[in-house]
Amino acid sequence: MARKRKSGTGTIRQRKDGRWEGRAVVGYDDKGLPKTKNVLAKTKHECQEKLTKLMETVGSAKSEKICADMPFGEWMDFWYQTYIKSGLRPATQNTYESTIYQHIIPQLGKIPLCQLTQKDLQQFYAHLKKEGRLVRTEQYGKGLSDRMVRMCHAKCRAALDQAVQESLIRTNPAVGCKLPPKRSREMQVLSRQELQRFLIQAKADGYFELFLLDLSTGLRRGELLALQWSDLDLETGTLSVTKQVYEVNGKMQLSVPKTKASIRKLVLPPAVVEVFREYRKTAKSRWLFPSPKNLDMPLTPGSMLRRLHIILERAGCKQIRFHDLRHTFATMALENGMDIKTLSAMLGHVSAATTLDIYTHITSDMLSEAAAKIDRGLGNEVTEASSEAAQNPLADFQPVMRRTRKPGTGCITQINDHLFEGRYSPTWPDGTKHSKCVYAHTREECEEKLKVLIQQLNAERKAIQDRLRGIPSPEKLTKKQRQIWEYMRLCPDETNYSTIAKGAKVTRHTVAKHFGMIQKMLGIQKTAPHPLLDCQTVPLMV
Repeated sequence: MARKRKSGTGTIRQRKDGRWEGRAVVGYDDKGLPKTKNVLAKTKHECQEKLTKLMETVGSAKSEKICADMPFGEWMDFWYQTYIKSGLRPATQNTYESTIYQHIIPQLGKIPLCQLTQKDLQQFYAHLKKEGRLVRTEQYGKGLSDRMVRMCHAKCRAALDQAVQESLIRTNPAVGCKLPPKRSREMQVLSRQELQRFLIQAKADGYFELFLLDLSTGLRRGELLALQWSDLDLETGTLSVTKQVYEVNGKMQLSVPKTKASIRKLVLPPAVVEVFREYRKTAKSRWLFPSPKNLDMPLTPGSMLRRLHIILERAGCKQIRFHDLRHTFATMALENGMDIKTLSAMLGHVSAATTLDIYTHITSDMLSEAAAKIDRGLGNEVTEASSEAAQNPLADFQPVMRRTRKPGTGCITQINDHLFEGRYSPTWPDGTKHSKCVYAHTREECEEKLKVLIQQLNAERKAIQDRLRGIPSPEKLTKKQRQIWEYMRLCPDETNYSTIAKGAKVTRHTVAKHFGMIQKMLGIQKTAPHPLLDCQTVPLMV
């Protein structure tokens, strides 16, 4: 284990290009945020010498605003921005920031750092558990999960550890707090029968190659979606894993894999290679699994996850996470005699110890089976036990073809084991589709909620249609004027220039220019808002 450097001596790390980088805080700005300088060297020893000289030159920096009685919220922000943020990926930054700025700071931010007690933290964790959820309370309840509470605690403890190192406080009040029990999510794997049905259904749905490759390699979701045809050598069957994709704020990002060990080469089974030779003939993108909407972009993690749940439901399999497909691959590999070291390399784990820790239960079962075989070999009584697969051969499975509901009845998707989503997307009189969703814990309940939603939206649509029948279409209007007129007749109560501009697909200036005239044409007796009071908020479309 690497030794932790003393506070005030800077940090040293090795960059991806092999060089060593040393970084130190040399001062603070007016807001109390740190100013840093860095040094570069070819060796760690040389980097250490350069960093020491830098620290001697600038001396130790200290901000007057960084003190024991500063608000805990300010310290949390300072700790995150100074010590943590630069070393995180964008997706991880979002997780940290939502935890810190949406939960920790609003609840504990005003308490002075030196006065924060274990009681304060304990009450904060109890609040999170009871009513800490800010969104989707209808689906998941008001309280946050045990895992989220532990995440908040981990960040509070880390920030307070740093405060102890900076001599701002004597002890860490987060040490010794009682937390919800740590429950690792149960690992689920598909049985051989489920696996067969799953792949048959995936082929019927057009996702056979994607899931076959994952079940043959155990790739992580981001690694799988980042694959391009240049990464696959169809002659040798070699697959190069050198990158991953992830989604941040609706945008796809490409980066290096999770760890150095994740950069690896895999050899595919001959049967899988043959499948991809045929698949290559139909490919029209550089990505192995492109987005159906944009061939220049890979399939998004969210859309692939939704497709997984649909295929599992149609195949009559239990609902599992995508990561459980990785567990399924590892289980099959161990059961078929693959050694731990080889499996660890294929999965991209840092060490075989990680693999052993995750799959201890499998290796234990294998040891028990081996002991039973030895016992029988020594002449003990052999029990008449045969495998379930031998007694009950797999029945022929017919894939569920894409089920289409009657027009106007919406659609229902099972998101996970305990949540169903109902969606209705009617076409409005202006030709646009307005979607809205409902959620329930059972399919029957979701169907009932969906019926109510459909009635509401249909009634709203009919009211708009009835209103439009009494409004004659003007003859002499420019293209942009007509776009504004079409939107305003559908939404006569809307007076926000920005909202109208977005709906009509014109500029805000154009709306402001013709707003009054079109109001008179439509017979709307409302006044336009003052430009300075015009809000930029766009209403939720239903």
